[in-house]
Amino acid sequence: MPNLLPRLLRRPWTAAVAALALVFSVFVVVPASGSDMASGCRVEYTANEWTGGYSAQVRITHTGSALNGWRLTWTYDGDRKVASAWNATVTQTGHAVTAVNTDWNGALSDGGTVDFGLQGTWQSAGSAPTDFTLNGVFCGGDGTSPPTTPPPTTPPPTTPPSAECGDAAVCEDFEDQAGPAPAGNWQFTAPDCQGTGTAAVDTEVAHSGTRSLRLDGRAGYCNHAFVAAAADLSSVGPVLHIRMWVRHTTALPAAHVTFVSMPDSSQAGKALRIGGQNGALQWNRESDDATLPAQSPVGVGLSRPLPTNSWQCVRFAVDTTAPELDTWLNEEQVPGLHADGVPTQDIDQQWLSRTTPPRPTALRLGWESYGTGDDTLWFDDVVVGSSPVGC
Repeated sequence: MPNLLPRLLRRPWTAAVAALALVFSVFVVVPASGSDMASGCRVEYTANEWTGGYSAQVRITHTGSALNGWRLTWTYDGDRKVASAWNATVTQTGHAVTAVNTDWNGALSDGGTVDFGLQGTWQSAGSAPTDFTLNGVFCGGDGTSPPTTPPPTTPPPTTPPSAECGDAAVCEDFEDQAGPAPAGNWQFTAPDCQGTGTAAVDTEVAHSGTRSLRLDGRAGYCNHAFVAAAADLSSVGPVLHIRMWVRHTTALPAAHVTFVSMPDSSQAGKALRIGGQNGALQWNRESDDATLPAQSPVGVGLSRPLPTNSWQCVRFAVDTTAPELDTWLNEEQVPGLHADGVPTQDIDQQWLSRTTPPRPTALRLGWESYGTGDDTLWFDDVVVGSSPVGC
């Protein structure tokens, strides 16, 4: 299966504008000083920019005594705003940006490197940052302090600007939903039977902008509550890429639940489903109830829980020419949710018992419980197309 990670990360706004691709790299190499700090560092900042948005890949190379924890800071001119990041915790106050290591990549040996990425928005052009500081030691100039150029006075944007989604079949931030109930290209549906679950357009909670799709899911079989996109996905491919931001309130239960359901013509319309079981994310095939990963302790351990009370980026790639798929949570590939056609113990033997490639034809977002488990979920910035769109 080809590498499905995106080469260019884009924000999913529905208003399409002509993209301006601007790629630049900054290399800053300097000796530094200071006890228990970096004695030298190099920062490679490689960015892709388009009208209204940008992504950046950052590599730190450290020289000197080993570090157990790192903190990189820099400032933006213009009005760039960080929206999300991966492999680091990135925060921004005004023009100042701070990136801190995660639990798994804080150690840097002499000559060691670490990579992280981020994505954001902008309205007015700015130059690439050069004032990188690692653990308080400046990676430029004389190694003592960063330049003192005053920050520009351009105010940050009050609303996210538009950026294109290319030829995506679905590119939805729900900002055009004017009423309290889903309408237009999104309609409420209960695929098999309806209970007390509800759907609404939420103007209080959103990943971007001011609106998101809210589902109040209820426990119990025959309590299906979904909102379906009008787009026909039957010709999207050969690899179907799906990216969405999800927020929910209750940890995935031990019982089987679903929050994404896709009618699959290869299963005579039965659903290809993404949800959870035994507290972790899983795929489920309605026609034979096969799961990915296998629901053994080892298999479940190779999946991941879906964190609660915060926005999570979930990304899928479904190959419609082979029984293969991939899954990412916040740009980290989930090993238990990877099927490459080669049987792997505790992961995909059951899944590969069916060799017919999937052919999803539609997208439904919502909640379906097969036992216990109420949950309230929000969906935002949903993209479905033939090309990957990152977080």
